[in-house]
Amino acid sequence: MKLKEKLTGIVFLVLALSSISALVLITVFIIAQGAPVIGEVGLFKFIFGMTWSPSKGEYGIFPFIVGTIAVTLGAGIIGVPIGICCSIFLTEYAPDIVRTLFRPAVQLLAGIPSVVYGFWGLIYIVPFIRNNIGGPGLSILAGSIILAIMILPTVISISEVSILATPKEYKEGAFALGMTHWQAIKSVLLPASRSGIIAAVILGIGRAVGETMAVIMILGNAVAMPESIPDPVRTLTTNIGIEMGYATGSHREALFATGIVLFVIIMILNASAQYTARGTRK
Repeated sequence: MKLKEKLTGIVFLVLALSSISALVLITVFIIAQGAPVIGEVGLFKFIFGMTWSPSKGEYGIFPFIVGTIAVTLGAGIIGVPIGICCSIFLTEYAPDIVRTLFRPAVQLLAGIPSVVYGFWGLIYIVPFIRNNIGGPGLSILAGSIILAIMILPTVISISEVSILATPKEYKEGAFALGMTHWQAIKSVLLPASRSGIIAAVILGIGRAVGETMAVIMILGNAVAMPESIPDPVRTLTTNIGIEMGYATGSHREALFATGIVLFVIIMILNASAQYTARGTRK
């Protein structure tokens, strides 16, 4: 019996180490491929350079960083309030039958391929922006709307779990003090589940930062600094996705270096989510 338990422990240890090993191998591979061009160009010039022209040996990704931040920020501004409001509705207001129908629908949103979101945005969102706001339609605004929809399942699900994990005594105490239902939610439930909601927002933002296919189709992919939200833009992920198929030499290395920057951003976001989630467990 003891031997069986030891073997089981060893199997689980090997499986855990294999997952970590995969992460380490990916990290080492990306750094090994991208570090040479960073050393050649210079880290500061690579990150803050304004010109991306591989044919001339110029690799500045700052416009892509700005595009990534702009689209992600827009997705957060649109999607986060909607997601939190939906989670409040599901936990506090929705009848059982509505809750039963709504939750699978939210999960279905997470399962839809990103290319489908891109097609939908290309057919409906882009023409609407072009006809009513101006510009080519392929823009930061279009990307923000699509990404806002794509992050909703993450924000709604994790926020809902966080609110449900709040002890019932908190709300009962609020009612005992004479608070209305909304006052109890605003003053007690939301502050008590703040850490989990913040973790949901961070994970949703991480999802938006790493999205590629949908935003390739609707951002316009202009290699230039955007001046307003109806302008086309290119993000870090779309730049890699568009050019990796034909890149060679230092151009290919520069795309891997772009992946290093993206990898660092995602790691920071995930670490922040883990830190805030730890606060929820405490």
